Amino acid sequence: MSPERDPILLSNAKDRLAVALDVPDARVALDLVDRLEDTCRWLKVGMELYYAAGNALLAELRARGYSIFLDLKLHDIPNTVAGGVRSVMGAGAGLLTVHAGGGGAMLRAAADVANQPTAPRLLAVTVLTSMDAAELHATGVSGSPAEQVLRLARLAWTSGIKGMVCSAEEVGALRKELGPEAFLVVPGIRPAGSAKDDQRRIATPQDAIAAGASMLVVGRPITKASDPGQAAREILAQIAQAIPNPALLN
Repeated sequence: MSPERDPILLSNAKDRLAVALDVPDARVALDLVDRLEDTCRWLKVGMELYYAAGNALLAELRARGYSIFLDLKLHDIPNTVAGGVRSVMGAGAGLLTVHAGGGGAMLRAAADVANQPTAPRLLAVTVLTSMDAAELHATGVSGSPAEQVLRLARLAWTSGIKGMVCSAEEVGALRKELGPEAFLVVPGIRPAGSAKDDQRRIATPQDAIAAGASMLVVGRPITKASDPGQAAREILAQIAQAIPNPALLN
């Protein structure tokens, strides 16, 4: 029997942090997970790691008690994307990304498949946080990143997808537009004083949560730290400060 997806909880800071395992193989990933010292609940597995380690790694992470955010950014014709969603059902991922830019038919096909207990909840990726206005314009989009994010979020929402990925610069507008039901995930998180790396539209953990983010994705500020567990605890404390009446960290 396929495992059912984990519930989405926002009761405390630990529920609101996904640590990005942007590493090349299962050995490195599991070593990093050990060094996180059970500070997080959600682990984000992207294309690099998933293509290298597959569902066996996801099963190992779930056996250790973690929830899986599978960041594959599916973007293809509707039938192919629907098949991709169907193929990962048995892996037990709680979240799965698709590109909102794939269009309404693709998004609806994905949403139709994901409408069952064993399917992951879908997140529509709007505009990558590594893109600024100049890079967006180079793709043929004349509007600002904020305008494009809102346009794509509306498309995903009307296509049946209630979760979005956007930068902290747009999350407040999306929260106002879509209301409390929307599950808004914000990558590009950098604690004050951290290097931007290849991210353009960034924010601190406190600012992103205060603006309306449901969950934050943090990679290098945690995974490249000399003590990943301590780095995660510091970010959790910053998240907790921005949550109204936050629960105790656990």
